[in-house]
Amino acid sequence: MKKVFHIAVSFIVLISIWQLAVSFGSWNESLFPSPLKVVQGFKELMESGTLAAGIKDSLYRFAVGYSIAAVSAIIIGMFLGWFRKLWNFVNPVVQLIRPISPIAWLPFVVLWFGIGDLPAMVIIFIAAFFPILLTTISAVGKVDQTYIKVAKNFGLNQFQTLLKIVLPSAFPFIATGLHLALGTAWVFLVAGEMVGSQTGLGFMIIDARNNLRADMLLASILSIGLIGLILDSLIGLAEKKLLKISGFVPNERGA
Repeated sequence: MKKVFHIAVSFIVLISIWQLAVSFGSWNESLFPSPLKVVQGFKELMESGTLAAGIKDSLYRFAVGYSIAAVSAIIIGMFLGWFRKLWNFVNPVVQLIRPISPIAWLPFVVLWFGIGDLPAMVIIFIAAFFPILLTTISAVGKVDQTYIKVAKNFGLNQFQTLLKIVLPSAFPFIATGLHLALGTAWVFLVAGEMVGSQTGLGFMIIDARNNLRADMLLASILSIGLIGLILDSLIGLAEKKLLKISGFVPNERGA
C-alpha cells in the first residue's frame, strides 16, 4: 500500500506541475497540450484501436528480440566466463562494438532486413545482448572456487558443472543484468520502430508528429513510459521470486 501511495503522490505532483506550466506558460496549447487534452488524445487512440494495435506490435517485437538476446547472451557468457583464456581474445572485439549505440546500426539494419518487425527486433537484440553478456561473464568469474572443487570431487564434467553449479551460483548477478538490459532494450525499441516499422508505439510518435497532433504525440510518449514502468516492475517481481526459489538472500551478498 505504501508503494501505491508513493506512486499516486508522484503522479499527482507531476500532473499538477504540468497543468501549471500549461496555464501560466506562453506556449500554444496545440504545441504543448494540457493533461485533459492528452487524456482526450488517449481516448481517441483507444477508440480507434490504434493504441491497442501499437502496444501489441511493440510488445511482440520486444518479447522476441529481448528473449533471443537473453538466451544467447547467457549461453555465450557462461562459455566465455568459463574459458577465460578465450575471453581474453574476444574481449577487445566486444569492447570495441559494445559502446556503439544500436541506433548507429539502423541504416545497415534497414538495408539488410528491410521494413517491418525485424529491424526493431535486431535493435532490441543489440541493446540487450551486451549488458547481459558482460554481466554473465563477470558472474561466472565470481563463483566461489570451493564449489568448483566440490564438483570435481563428485566427478562432474564441465557441462554438468556449468549447469548444476556455476549457473545457480551466478544467477543472482545475471538476474541484475537481465533487469538492467530490459530498460535499455525498451528505450531502443521505440527508436527502431521510428525508422524501420510502419506500426507500433515508435511509429505512432512519428505519425502524430506528421499530423501535428501534439496531444496524440504526448499520449504515445506517456504510453511508452507507463509500459516501461510496468515491465520493469514485472521483471523486478520475477527476479525476487526466482531468487527466493533458489534460496538466495540479497542482503547476504553484495549483488
